Amino acid sequence: MDLSACLMIIARSDAGMVRTHNEDAVFVSAASGLAILADGMGGYNAGEVAAGMAASLLSADLEKVFSTRLPQDAGGRSDAHGILEASVARANTAIYEAAQSQPQYAGMGTTLVMARFYDNSVTLVHIGDSRAYRIRDGRLEQLTKDHSLLQEQIDSGMITLDEARLSQNRNLVTRALGVDPMVQAEIRDYDTLPGDIYLLCSDGLNDMVDDVEITETLSSLAHDPEQAATTLIQKANDHGGRDNVSVVLVKIVQEFAAPRGLISRLLAWFR
Repeated sequence: MDLSACLMIIARSDAGMVRTHNEDAVFVSAASGLAILADGMGGYNAGEVAAGMAASLLSADLEKVFSTRLPQDAGGRSDAHGILEASVARANTAIYEAAQSQPQYAGMGTTLVMARFYDNSVTLVHIGDSRAYRIRDGRLEQLTKDHSLLQEQIDSGMITLDEARLSQNRNLVTRALGVDPMVQAEIRDYDTLPGDIYLLCSDGLNDMVDDVEITETLSSLAHDPEQAATTLIQKANDHGGRDNVSVVLVKIVQEFAAPRGLISRLLAWFR
């Protein structure tokens, strides 16, 4: 099912104002309804390697699987979850084994936020502190919760949200792809509506630009997602650009219900 007429997907990535190179990686495909964003970590260029591996491995794997199989063929959304979990596990193993076998990559890993759009819904996968947001009717909602030490401190009541904004522990993640032999991805489903805008971003955006500015930018430029993405990157850099910053915007142009009926399902298997 080609979704390019139903989804407008824009990706932007920038090294920022301080870092010498960009350790973020993004992949988007409107046709397959897939968006992937990874924020690498590790010494030298190891973070860049981990993020690049995540984006390339996951995109190749999932585009191959979803091009020959409808994710609802065997139990609805739960089947899509299984496909995504298996793909994440394979990518995790590949990154982990590369880190173990090559000293220059020791300890490398990456965050991950990924969106798969299908049948008027989106499945979000995330690991670490890269985020997914949705703006609907002018209201911004954070759809993922960070896997980070800071988020655990907030949840336990150790610190307030105001204190968290000033914390020195903002970038200490508690889950990452490729750091351990196994990793648990968090997977959630959301229904989509025409006019929705979904934002995937690395922490280089939300650490620099607050929710109010993000909301104002996406609301005022909802008609022009390309300019909205460029503006968000510029705002992060204007506020200091202390980290790489990557943004993926997905605007729902029209409904994209999956084909129904036996013939459609058979055609999907054999195309």
